Amino acid sequence: MLPLKDKDRPIAVALLGAGCCPRCILRFCCVSLQSAYRQPHEDILFELQRFIHEKVADESHGATEEVPADSPPCKKVRLEAEQGGEVHEGGEDISVVEGKSKICVVCLGVLQDFCDKDFAKKVAEAVTSEKYEFDSLVLSVSLPAQLSVRELCFLNVSSICRQKGLCLGKDDVIQVKEAFKWILQSLLSQQLGVPVVSKSPLEVSVGFTHPETDGDSASSVLFHFPFLGVSALKSVFTRMAVAKALERISEESFRSMKVIYLPPTPYLVLSTGRYNKFSRTLPQTPWVIDGERRMESSVEELITSPLIASFQAEGFNFSSSGREDVDVRTLGNGRPFAVELLNPRRARFSPAEVRKIQEAINKSSDKIRVRDLQIVTRDAVGHMKEGEEEKTKSYSALIWTHKAIEEQDLEFINDIKDLGIAQKTPLRVLHRRPLAVRQRVIHTMATRFRDDHHFYLQLRTQAGTYIKEFVHGDFGRTKPSLGDLMKTETDILELDVESVDVDWPPAVTDPESGENPDLPASPQHGGTPDC
Repeated sequence: MLPLKDKDRPIAVALLGAGCCPRCILRFCCVSLQSAYRQPHEDILFELQRFIHEKVADESHGATEEVPADSPPCKKVRLEAEQGGEVHEGGEDISVVEGKSKICVVCLGVLQDFCDKDFAKKVAEAVTSEKYEFDSLVLSVSLPAQLSVRELCFLNVSSICRQKGLCLGKDDVIQVKEAFKWILQSLLSQQLGVPVVSKSPLEVSVGFTHPETDGDSASSVLFHFPFLGVSALKSVFTRMAVAKALERISEESFRSMKVIYLPPTPYLVLSTGRYNKFSRTLPQTPWVIDGERRMESSVEELITSPLIASFQAEGFNFSSSGREDVDVRTLGNGRPFAVELLNPRRARFSPAEVRKIQEAINKSSDKIRVRDLQIVTRDAVGHMKEGEEEKTKSYSALIWTHKAIEEQDLEFINDIKDLGIAQKTPLRVLHRRPLAVRQRVIHTMATRFRDDHHFYLQLRTQAGTYIKEFVHGDFGRTKPSLGDLMKTETDILELDVESVDVDWPPAVTDPESGENPDLPASPQHGGTPDC
C-alpha cells in the first residue's frame, strides 16, 4: 500500500497522464518512504491505478465533489471497467502498455529501466571484475543536464496544488538522484555482499548521459533541443517559456538516452606520513623545464614508487603541507604529506605491512626518510590543510653580510618579536603565482655569530613566508628585510626547514610498547647547515 493521501490524487492523475513513471509520481507526491520506491515498477503502477480508481469509484456513486465542465482534462478521470480497469484521461490511455513501459518524460527512464536486479548485477560485475579489495562502497550518481529541464514539470504540479489550496515547496520533492540511490544501493549491497555507506574508499559511479547534451552547459541544453524553441532562450528560462516548450516534447527526443556504468570511478586509498629531505639537489616534485628533466629524481617519486608497487595502483596524486625549494633540506620531524592512490588492487594492509612499506621507502634512498606512514580516510587529509595561513614553521639559515660584523651587532635581532612584513610575490616565482602583496609575521629570531661576515639565524615564522626574500629583500619587494634591519646587504647561503607545526598525521605507535618507533630524523649529509 503506497503512503498516498487524498491531496496527492490530482497530482498522480496529472503526471500519469503526462507520461511520468510511477516512481516520479511518488517523488512529486513527496513520498519519502524508501521501501515504496524499491517495489517493482509494475507493483507501484498497480497501486497508483488502484489509488486513482478508488476516488473515481466514489465519484461514480455520488461523491460530493463536482467536476466543473471547464476543468482541464486531467480532472475528468473515469473508470473504464470494460477495458480491464485501466484508467483513462480524456479518452486516452494513461496506463503502461502491457509488455514495455513508455519512457518517462521526467527522469528519461532512470527510475524505470535501471532500478532492477539485472542492472545492479551489471554494476556488481563491473566492480568485481576489477578485483578490488573492499568491505564497503559509496555510490555516486551523475545525471544529464537535460533532466533539470524535465524537472520543471514541477511548475504544473504546483499549479494543481494551488487549485486545491495546497502548499508544496520545490524542496519537498524527492530528487531523481536520491530516489535512484535508495533503490540501487539496496540491490548493489545484495549483489556484492557489502554495505553501501555514505563514505568509503571505494566509489562506484553510475553516470547517465544524453548524446545531445553531454558536456554542454545549461544554456546550450536549450539550444541543442529544437523543441524548446528560440523563445525559451530569448526569455532566459522563464516559467512560461519552459512550460510551453515542455508541452511540445516528444518521446523520440528521449529515446537516444544511454547509460554508462563501466568502468567504476577510480578506487582511492589515502596514504600519509611525514618526510625528511637531506639533499640540496632534490626537488619535491619532478623538475622539468622546456620538456627537459633537470634532476634525476624527486621526493614525490621516491615516496610513491614503493607505494604504487605495494598497492598495485594505476596512478597517484601527491600533496604536502607546503613545499621546500630544491636546495632546502627538511629536517626535524619532517613535513606532512599525503598520497592519493588511484585504482589500487590491494587496499587492506596491517600496521606491520605498512611498516614494511615505510622501511622499503627509507632503504631506497639516503636522500629522504619517511615516518608515521599510515592509511587514512579522504576526510582526514583535510587536517593537513587546516590553518594553512595560521600555522608556523621554523627554519635555520646561514647568513652572509656585506659589512663586517661583530657578535654585539646581532643582539638586537634576538629581541625582535612578531615582526610584520609585506612581501610582494617574489621574482623567482612570479611566472607561476599571481602578483600580490602578502602580509606575513616573523614571530621570533635567534642568532649565533660565526665570523665577521657570517652568522646563523633561527626563525619561527607564519606559514607562507618567503625566507630567502626576507633575508636579501628581493630588490625591495619584501619590506622590511633582514638587510634593512641590519643596514647592510645580506644574503642566504643555506636554508633548512626545522619543523612544520601541524599536528597531523598522528604519530604511529608500536602496538606492543605503545611508543613511537620513529625517532626524529638526523640528517645524513653533515649536521645542521654547516653549524
